[in-house]
Amino acid sequence: MKTVHLRFLLCLGSLVFNTYAARCQAVQTDRIPSLKTVFQDDFLIGTCLNTSQIAGKDSAESNLIERQFNAITPENIMKAHILHPAWNRFDFELADKLVAYAAKHRLKVNGHTLIWHSQLPDYIRQINDVDSVRQYFVNHIETVASRYDGLIESWDVVNEALNEDGTLRNSIFLEKLGKNYIIEAFRLAQKAAPNTKLYYNDYNIEQPQKRAGAISLIKSIQAAGVRIDGVGIQGHWRADDVPMEDIEESIKEFSALGIEVMFTELDLSVLPNPWDSNIADIGRKAAYRAEMDPYPGGLPDSIQHVQALAYESLFQLFIKYRDSISRITFWGVSDGQSWLNNWPVRGRTNYPLLFDRQFKPKAAFYRVIAAGSVN
Repeated sequence: MKTVHLRFLLCLGSLVFNTYAARCQAVQTDRIPSLKTVFQDDFLIGTCLNTSQIAGKDSAESNLIERQFNAITPENIMKAHILHPAWNRFDFELADKLVAYAAKHRLKVNGHTLIWHSQLPDYIRQINDVDSVRQYFVNHIETVASRYDGLIESWDVVNEALNEDGTLRNSIFLEKLGKNYIIEAFRLAQKAAPNTKLYYNDYNIEQPQKRAGAISLIKSIQAAGVRIDGVGIQGHWRADDVPMEDIEESIKEFSALGIEVMFTELDLSVLPNPWDSNIADIGRKAAYRAEMDPYPGGLPDSIQHVQALAYESLFQLFIKYRDSISRITFWGVSDGQSWLNNWPVRGRTNYPLLFDRQFKPKAAFYRVIAAGSVN
């Protein structure tokens, strides 16, 4: 009996301590400035969420999300391999939970993504018949876009359709449906979701060649009389090499087309890139080497400072063009969530976001707040 009683007291003590710690963390989170409040007159501040975050499994993280952000993008659960796993079957369970979570917490949802060459269900890659690919294409867009019309703010209708030189990527959709498949995707989405904004999303489209390809693509959609409301520049850059001049020029040139400009997957990596570039193609991988993972035990203050200054400069630029920019979305809530821990090299320790692995604000967070506080 004494042993059982002792175990009970230990368990009770542990429960009380954990509850107290969670409350302390929540109080600390409440004391820091709020990104969405600081930039409320400028643009939306978003993040991507995974299934654990939607379920609210970590109270400190949930509190952080609710306080800091007013827009969300699903990290994976609205991609085709999850939403449309079989030819005749859709699975909306997780996507519906995300939409319900957003409604509860008054968050705007950007759907991501209707048409993308990656993370497709396996059966699509086994289809050789053109008519079958077209049937999938039409059915997927019409079914998914119509289901969430009026419930979400926007869709990334087509994602990453361009090569680095601005030409069309050789995807299954280009191969089977021809070069006008992007126009057709927007046409179908426009009809299925008349109350939802429609965007094109890609990485490196701030770079001159790829930017020119994106501008040509957007103009072709507009010339066809089809609606496109905005363009998303992903923003996967290195903290020590953010292409500020190219970013500014891209804001000018895209906004001149009469559309919204967004930065949709922002993170600033502090690790070396195997190819010395800002390419963000998830299909490319590199083997682990120790020199590719220089900070497994923590980020040095000198590197934190470089990252903080880079984020500050970026947000100063965003503020300058706030009339053209509608949303800034970070690709993750905290460093521990970031896809850059496992891409392009699996098992690294990266630190690309504003909050660390304990959900505490980093130097970069305060630099971003400072940039927004002086406008």
